[in-house]
Amino acid sequence: MSTSELAKLDRTDLRILAALQGNGGLTNQHLAETVGLSPSPCSRRVQKLETAGIIVKRETVLDARKLGLDLTVMIQISMDRHTPERFANFEEQVASYPEVQLCYLVTGQEADYLLKVVVPDIDGYQHFLLNKVTRIEGVSGVHSSFVMRRVVDTAALPLNYVDAQKSNQLLAASLEKNRKRLRRKIG
Repeated sequence: MSTSELAKLDRTDLRILAALQGNGGLTNQHLAETVGLSPSPCSRRVQKLETAGIIVKRETVLDARKLGLDLTVMIQISMDRHTPERFANFEEQVASYPEVQLCYLVTGQEADYLLKVVVPDIDGYQHFLLNKVTRIEGVSGVHSSFVMRRVVDTAALPLNYVDAQKSNQLLAASLEKNRKRLRRKIG
């Protein structure tokens, strides 16, 4: 299949993406019925979207509270120096902490990083903060905000902004990049 054939992203692809964002555990049979395809073409489209890197992974979302993880904290982290080495070290460290749900490098405020952390309670947070975060070399400031209630909490992307025509160009570029990476690994 050529790059131009793989680069077709249409309304059916967008329906597949919307359905999978709503329930990543759908069987191919149920997904095909939902989007109005037979199973084989549906499976091929999903595989194309995975190969292109549009579908990155499928996750199961757990209820944190039912698992005793009752405290969600948004943490703003300031670094003492803005060097690639300092940032790389920080990012490597926080990526190893299971409490960290997300970590963004941000701009527009005094903080350099924004973290979302889930822990059982305030004692768990104190332990996380004092024994992990503040021990990372270069951390110079920490500002914590405690989540009182989740109003919107989703990983689903707003597909209504996706223009199928523009997406075709991005999809083709992504597929070509993935092919080149695979060739380097093989060759």
